[in-house]
Amino acid sequence: MIDPYMEYKRNSVMTASPEELVLMLYNGIIRFANEAKQAIDDKNIEKAHNSITRAQDIVLELMATLDMQYDISKNLYSIYDFISRRLIDANLKKDKKPLDEVISLITELRDTWGEAMGKVRAKVYSKG
Repeated sequence: MIDPYMEYKRNSVMTASPEELVLMLYNGIIRFANEAKQAIDDKNIEKAHNSITRAQDIVLELMATLDMQYDISKNLYSIYDFISRRLIDANLKKDKKPLDEVISLITELRDTWGEAMGKVRAKVYSKG
């Protein structure tokens, strides 16, 4: 039997624009970092590890998809690299402080990305 929620999520990803996918990835990092924080509070080391690892995987994917011929990509790479190192730190020490830093940085990136998408769409629609 097909899980309707999973089918909806799959369709959302398959039909999203590249810009929307970046937002989804940012949201995924935030979600997994929050899950890891809760798992640390609950002393569930395995769940904390798995959640942090999933956040790391997303960050690595974001790094791999950057087009390094642009300065913005180089800047984002540095930010993602820092975030990756903070996630490693959080995982090794099962410490929530690096996770709070990651959540703060990714939230700022996500919000800025969302604003930029909105401005581009407004510009496109005002021309059309």
